[in-house]
Amino acid sequence: MEILRIAAFSYNNAGGNPAGVVICNEMPAETEMLAIAKQVGYSETAFLTQVNDGWRVRYFAPEMEVPFCGHATIASGAVLGEKFGESIYKLFINQGEITVSVAKSDTGTFSATLQSPATWSEIAPNDYVEKLLTEFNLAAADIDTNYPVRFAFAGAKHLIIVLKNRKKLADMSYHFERVKTLMQQEDLVTIDMLWAESNHRFHSRNPFPTGGVYEDPATGAAAAALAGYLRDIEWQGENNFEILQGEDMGCPSRLSVQYTKNKGESIKVTGETRHITETNR
Repeated sequence: MEILRIAAFSYNNAGGNPAGVVICNEMPAETEMLAIAKQVGYSETAFLTQVNDGWRVRYFAPEMEVPFCGHATIASGAVLGEKFGESIYKLFINQGEITVSVAKSDTGTFSATLQSPATWSEIAPNDYVEKLLTEFNLAAADIDTNYPVRFAFAGAKHLIIVLKNRKKLADMSYHFERVKTLMQQEDLVTIDMLWAESNHRFHSRNPFPTGGVYEDPATGAAAAALAGYLRDIEWQGENNFEILQGEDMGCPSRLSVQYTKNKGESIKVTGETRHITETNR
């Protein structure tokens, strides 16, 4: 079984979020996929097998299966592009059907655009938010009031927290097990903690203890959920924007996001990719 290692949402052919990609003749047993994901050690590994006119995809973190993973979808698109050419590929995930379109750049690397599942968002209860903020040594006064704290979904459930101050984001720290327990209470995949630099750019950090990872350097599913959230709160910024993530952990990543004004509609998230080798991690 060949395990390919691809960094998705790389920035100038560096950084990005590593994902394992495994193309199988038949989908392995869940226990085997979980064991492989632990062995690979990345935040997610995608397993693909060809079905009818598309590909069945399942995503595993080191400690659990996740319903949808953006960066592993981008990485999978790059692998499909390398093996079968530039195209739009249909992907069947646990909760439905999505697509990933793949194009080759002049430098020979691949970029991919995922079309997310439908989106929704809802207000997060105040007492729950207060408990989480405490674990991050934050208070309600640290929240940017232009962005209410909400749960947001685009294939996986996230909590959106936008801070007033870039330094607070840079200083992010938390107690792994306590935050993991709180996140499991609401079936959260990550917490999307952000700072809005402008109407075109956000900076983001994504704790992922539920998957056994302290922090994710690029989170495509959270990017899609954020776009759905911004649409729901009638944000006045641009509907094409970028997210810079991974900077504070030395793994710079860029996610390009595009959404329509139609509530609930799928989100486009685009990223560059690169192969991970022993000399180019």
